[in-house]
Amino acid sequence: MSISLLLLIVAVIGVAGYLVGSQRASALAGGKLSSLHSRPGYYGSFVAIWAMLPAVLALLVWLVASPIYISSTVRDGFPDEVKAESQATQNLNYNMIGAISRGLSLLTPEERTALYADGTTARTVLAAKGVPLAADPAPYMLKAADDLNRMTTASSTFRSILALIIAVAGGALAYRSIAPRFRARNRVEGVMLVALIGASSIAILTTVGIVASMLTEAVHFFNAVPAWEFFFGTVWDPRFAAAGATDSSGQFGLIPLLAGTLYIGLVAMLVAVPVGLFAAIYMSEYASRHVRSVAKPLLEVLAGIPTIVYGFFALVTVGPFLRDISAQLSGLVTGNYSSFIQAQSVLTAGFVMGIMLIPYVSSLSDDIITAVPRALRDGSLGLGATRSETIKRVILPAALPGIVGALLMTASRAVGETMIVVLAAGVAARMQLNPFEPMTTVTVKIVNQLTGDLEFTSPQTLVAFALGITLFVITLCLNIYALYIVRKYREQYE
Repeated sequence: MSISLLLLIVAVIGVAGYLVGSQRASALAGGKLSSLHSRPGYYGSFVAIWAMLPAVLALLVWLVASPIYISSTVRDGFPDEVKAESQATQNLNYNMIGAISRGLSLLTPEERTALYADGTTARTVLAAKGVPLAADPAPYMLKAADDLNRMTTASSTFRSILALIIAVAGGALAYRSIAPRFRARNRVEGVMLVALIGASSIAILTTVGIVASMLTEAVHFFNAVPAWEFFFGTVWDPRFAAAGATDSSGQFGLIPLLAGTLYIGLVAMLVAVPVGLFAAIYMSEYASRHVRSVAKPLLEVLAGIPTIVYGFFALVTVGPFLRDISAQLSGLVTGNYSSFIQAQSVLTAGFVMGIMLIPYVSSLSDDIITAVPRALRDGSLGLGATRSETIKRVILPAALPGIVGALLMTASRAVGETMIVVLAAGVAARMQLNPFEPMTTVTVKIVNQLTGDLEFTSPQTLVAFALGITLFVITLCLNIYALYIVRKYREQYE
């Protein structure tokens, strides 16, 4: 029985438990619900929870433990000469056995008989069924594949029986527990509280897992390359090594990548902040309701455009446009029609990224400005201030903490952008102040270092994790500072 069908049956049992539990509670009340500790729905929910939750938990445990047990059993059946080989070779053999087992389930009895003639025949028969093998399977692999199929089928059967028994038994025990003074509401709310705590913990655990995974590999990198060379180096030249090599030759200076990240982010913020902030002021203070209902959704459409599309826009339109304009200006001034703005440059990437960030700035700022109490506006206008004076001297100062926080979070979004930089600014790790020349960012080099058939053993690959943890710390500091600004200045206006 498939997992989806089994979950559906358990859900049906839970729904049935809810109905019979509610009906039993109503019957015990005898039409007088005040005699019950909880409403009938809570009794039904209690039965449904005990019918579904234990069965789902048992199913999850089985799905984790069963493959581990089956894999261990199959590997124990390997010949001694295979067990003496490396773990990587044994893993490859087990993967081939898994492919053979999937092919065996597609064969007729006659084809299964022909399969055991020899390895070449087995490879041919399985290839005809859409299961290509990289090499001729050894005889022990065919036997192991049979064992794997048999244990997998048995595991599926026992799993289904166990889940259904637990669902029915849990529902029956909960049904028998129903009594007029039974605290069903407390039990149900306790389960929901645990579920809410678990859901809220997912984000924390995910963050911890991400940091731990990056930090572990980053430590391996710093064991090969000194930390001071990475954080204070001014040359980025990793010199890719072959797969499996551990040669640490090359220079892994972070400074050029960090400079490009901050430079392009600065240009993007110079474009996004004025436009987005002015748009937010207009829509919140000047635009009519009809104009706002049309302009705000249209502006926020920009946030839904994939970043790769912005990258194509920069590569095909903005970059060539700036290059051609610079060539025309150079020709008018010097007579030499050579462009001083390259198609891939800091300006191109920053400008297009700024366009992408406009809806983030405008939407967040609009919500913050709109949340300023109406009494502040009315008081300022009542004292004779104009609308523009009210915005400059009352509304914006009151909304300043939220706006600053929104801008810092937008900066975090700019720091983490990749696709626009790849297509609009290039991949050259350089240190220079000319915005008309190409540079690159930390995120681009993370992608470059992890692209291709590489092993996580050389500094050329492990440096991506050092770059990732550095970028994580930068964005974390920006977010913490944003929260600090919001909390510090909000107190002055509350």
